Amino acid sequence: MLSPLMAITVQDIGITVSLVFILLGLAWLAWRSFSGKEVDRRIIFLFIFFSVAMPVIFKISFKFKATPIVNALYEKIESLPNNSTVLISYDFDPAMAPEVQPMADALSRHCLSRDIKIVYMCLFPTGQGQLEQTFSTVVRNEFPEKQDGIDFVNLGYKAGGEGVLNVIVTDFEKMFPTDVNSVPYSEIPIFDNIKSCKNLDLIISIGGGRPGIKEWVLFVGDPGNIPMAAGVAAVVAPQLYPYYPNQILGLLGGVKGAAEYENRLRDSDPKFADMPTPATTMMGPQTLAHIVVMSFIIIGNILFFRNRKRGEIS
Repeated sequence: MLSPLMAITVQDIGITVSLVFILLGLAWLAWRSFSGKEVDRRIIFLFIFFSVAMPVIFKISFKFKATPIVNALYEKIESLPNNSTVLISYDFDPAMAPEVQPMADALSRHCLSRDIKIVYMCLFPTGQGQLEQTFSTVVRNEFPEKQDGIDFVNLGYKAGGEGVLNVIVTDFEKMFPTDVNSVPYSEIPIFDNIKSCKNLDLIISIGGGRPGIKEWVLFVGDPGNIPMAAGVAAVVAPQLYPYYPNQILGLLGGVKGAAEYENRLRDSDPKFADMPTPATTMMGPQTLAHIVVMSFIIIGNILFFRNRKRGEIS
């Protein structure tokens, strides 16, 4: 295993090599373009490949400051008293998991570390498998002292979509008479003072499909006047910004939102210093690739306006 000093040195070397490669490559591409020479598209593809591969090889990552919409969710969880109860719904499938699984894990880690109780459920049948990943990597692995039924409970998947939400907003037991282990609702200590979603301190929907956060807001959050938050795929996030801050108090959008939350956790408490940060790791290749693509766009636009000024194009 590399020492911390050596690990930092390796990453520094990786950043230097990556930046030199990118800058020299962009300079060469700009020179060929402005010289009127064609650039083979395969070279462009190869350039993108190396821009993505280098951060993976050298484990390059960046720090991200939490934006207000992400920090709002963090502060809400921080403000909850011990023994509060939060519901986290896994409303996604494996195709969406690379974006939203990291935020689901980070939120679980944050809540459990503050002795906040969690009620887990799924509106997607595939959500149960993703939930099991959180149980194996976070709940059982990092919090072995937490007890099923007391500190957390898994209600599993229930078919019905919006119909499920219409029921649990007034009565949990009617829709979930048992948890996934067939323990009766009345025998689960976490539900001693919880009859419906109205007794929860916060609801977080993780996903981006339907049913998802929009349905949670429509059928649960607004009618029950319950605090809502969400973590969604990047493509869905722009559709939910109008809901903030009145109908949802915070939103994690895509890998970047998850990375911001991971960094906020790590910066807030030393106990999170060594926690896994998959979203932050994924943002390394994504950040460098975005820089390269933006550079291509800038070069292309400069070349376009130069040629139009010369009258070479109309």
